[in-house]
Amino acid sequence: MIYRNILLDGERTDILVRDGIIKKIGCNGENDEVIDCTGLVALPAFVDLHVHLREPGFEHKETVYTGTLAARNGGFSDVFCMPNTKPVCDSIETVKYILNRQANVKVHPIGAVTRGQKCEEICDFGAYSEAGVLAVSDDGMPVPNDDILEKAMLSAKKYGLLFICHCENKSVIKDRLNIPSEAEYSDVIRVLGTALKTGAKVHIAHVSTKESISAIRDAKRSGADVTAETCPHYFTLTSDAVELFGANAMMNPPLRFEEDVYAVTEALTDGTVDMISTDHAPHSEEEKSVEKSRAPFGITGLETSFPLSYTNLVKKGIITLEALLRLMSEAPAKRAGTAINRIEEGKPANFIAADLSSQFVFRKEKSLSKSKNTPFDGTEMTGRAVYNILEGELFRCQPIF
Repeated sequence: MIYRNILLDGERTDILVRDGIIKKIGCNGENDEVIDCTGLVALPAFVDLHVHLREPGFEHKETVYTGTLAARNGGFSDVFCMPNTKPVCDSIETVKYILNRQANVKVHPIGAVTRGQKCEEICDFGAYSEAGVLAVSDDGMPVPNDDILEKAMLSAKKYGLLFICHCENKSVIKDRLNIPSEAEYSDVIRVLGTALKTGAKVHIAHVSTKESISAIRDAKRSGADVTAETCPHYFTLTSDAVELFGANAMMNPPLRFEEDVYAVTEALTDGTVDMISTDHAPHSEEEKSVEKSRAPFGITGLETSFPLSYTNLVKKGIITLEALLRLMSEAPAKRAGTAINRIEEGKPANFIAADLSSQFVFRKEKSLSKSKNTPFDGTEMTGRAVYNILEGELFRCQPIF
């Protein structure tokens, strides 16, 4: 396959792909099918450290197949799926079950920290490591017991696993519709203290508050082995969106205020926040249609992550395209310990052909995810994947407008 006249590193060229490998850059090849990429740019495919594929147990929301189809459509090559399934992904049997499902991108199951996510018994991290698991988390269920948290971090360090933390101090939450900033940042501070103490490789999930960012910045300066992620909704929306979009703008942690949006955006520019994840959290329309006090938290995001980020960060001159690619591709892959996607001769062909001039209005009904719970329906965006090449296999992305 030849990807002809594609922009790479500022120059128009051809990329020859054979047997899943980038064989030659700048060569026409012979007897190969040609894909005309005039007007498109070659970018390394994206990697997401934080998605919910819902399988096993919640297939009415999403499956491994449908979730990874949305990921492929959004330009991703790899997704790391959280363990809050039914049963919880706390055993090698469940890890293998997920890996054996039909998928459209590479799937990396994240193992639970504690059995059943109950914060009582630490899972077998050694068995995880032997099975190829790269990260652990009790996402959605923080580990409030300090002794268990410390022991779990030490075990993760022993086996070289990334410890992903959903930071939430539930003791300060009086109303699930008004989760205060303190619920996040007070637990971030606690977790970072344990990270410093143990030397574990720790990752803070879905950062949303200015106080959390300040604490992470301080911990990095103190030598903690810590990284952090945020999501597009935290640098594009404020809590006002809940009044406009109802439960489809509800997630945990919730949308914050203008000063938090500013702090999150600044943290993406100075390296305090290392990467962008989606926290893709599909729910059925029926589940999201009840009153807000009972509606589940979470929104979809795999197909809107790149266009939202490109529109709100690159197009506005806040960061460069190269910086965005580090946030969405290189940094998450490097942190998790999986292969970094590089568009170079001899490397696996894991890249996208993107149209950075495409302006469109996102329509949720065009999403390939099984669920459509998003506050971005009707939002104007710029930039999208047109082709997604994964280990040489061509996928023609479906328009989401």
